[in-house]
Amino acid sequence: MPVSGTVTKLLGHTDSYYAASANDTPAYDALEGVVEADVCVIGAGYTGLSTALHLAERGFKVVVLEAERIAWGASGRNGGHVGVGQRKGQEDLEKMLGVDTAKVLWDMGLEAVQLVEDLIHKHNIQCDLKRGIMHLAAKPSHDAWLKEEVEVLNQRYGYDKMRYAERDEVRSLVGSERFYGGQVDSGSLHLHPLNYALGLAAAAEKAGVQFFEHSRVTSYHGGNPCIVNTARGSVRARNVVLACNGYLGGLEPRMAGRIMPINNFVLATEPLPQELARELIANDYALQDTLFVINYWKLSGDNRLVFGGGENYSSRFPQDIRAFVRKYMLEIYPQLADTRIDFGWGGTLAITLNRMPSIGRLEPNVYYSQGYSGHGVPTATFAGKILAEVLAGTEERFDILARIPTPSFPGGTLLRWPGLVAGMLYYSLKDKLGR
Repeated sequence: MPVSGTVTKLLGHTDSYYAASANDTPAYDALEGVVEADVCVIGAGYTGLSTALHLAERGFKVVVLEAERIAWGASGRNGGHVGVGQRKGQEDLEKMLGVDTAKVLWDMGLEAVQLVEDLIHKHNIQCDLKRGIMHLAAKPSHDAWLKEEVEVLNQRYGYDKMRYAERDEVRSLVGSERFYGGQVDSGSLHLHPLNYALGLAAAAEKAGVQFFEHSRVTSYHGGNPCIVNTARGSVRARNVVLACNGYLGGLEPRMAGRIMPINNFVLATEPLPQELARELIANDYALQDTLFVINYWKLSGDNRLVFGGGENYSSRFPQDIRAFVRKYMLEIYPQLADTRIDFGWGGTLAITLNRMPSIGRLEPNVYYSQGYSGHGVPTATFAGKILAEVLAGTEERFDILARIPTPSFPGGTLLRWPGLVAGMLYYSLKDKLGR
């Protein structure tokens, strides 16, 4: 997979390693005129693509409207981790929702990872699929709860694909002195996130889904039918699915206050010699640490280190993203000081106040799913399947997820930003203290 650090193969996308190594994919026209559909999906990230694919396989006529290109947002820019469970830990979920609901959510999390793998195999999606994630203790105080979580999952949840690794083993697997122990999870996956999304789109189009790119939705209203408007056209549909996540903007104020868009940043090095690549990650797993503003990394299909680190909460990205992320990488891997950085990019994701996804129904025929809080590859894919279920008349699993409380940020969209920044700065300071 030879790629350059200056050429973006997939035009219209950010200048990322993923776009430069993207599989061939068609461009789609902008919407013009009036189109009829059973369901209009707004947004062509994982949520929208999975919803559209699962609905089309059930015989629905589906139109997807995308403001930019397919997977232009976080779905084409993220770290590519496909982790089990939810963004919130199981013991926290037990306290928040009760043991029975926590176990249902655990099973859904396992199903979500399996769904990603099944879709990749079913549709022959070439996306550098690999197995395994390690979760690494960045502070001595974090090591105990990682070990305890392994015991909880092993004993109470019957999950036998995760084990605890002592510091010496972690050092040999990770090639860094930075960590104090960790979880080794062979049940999780990692992949090339943009190629995964493009594969979902190709499968959806084959199933009959109609895509329109460069078709930003300017307004919509529910009713019978729903009307969804763009600059040069409109869709008349029986149902609407809002799948915008961090790019919702002002389209739907009723749900905007439940999420907070934040920016996260990633780099990709030059291809590494095999010996160095295996020194950094001996088992070729994806890695993430326990800091509040986490670092996450993995090896690409062509042995680049793809490393995510640092975030901000403004409307602007750092001027030099490569330098911004590089300092986090060198804290873990000082041996990469002379390694060339070929790509640096950023993306916007949406978090919720309690880090659980916000899924629901605004009107009888208007649905949404958002706020995956950094756990989007499996959770958004699974959410699309659940949205397809409820639109086809099966509400049980949708209702379980819709009942999970996802409170609005204090002050709504007006005051959420200063409150979030204050909180994030506090936890960032804690990250830097007391190893």
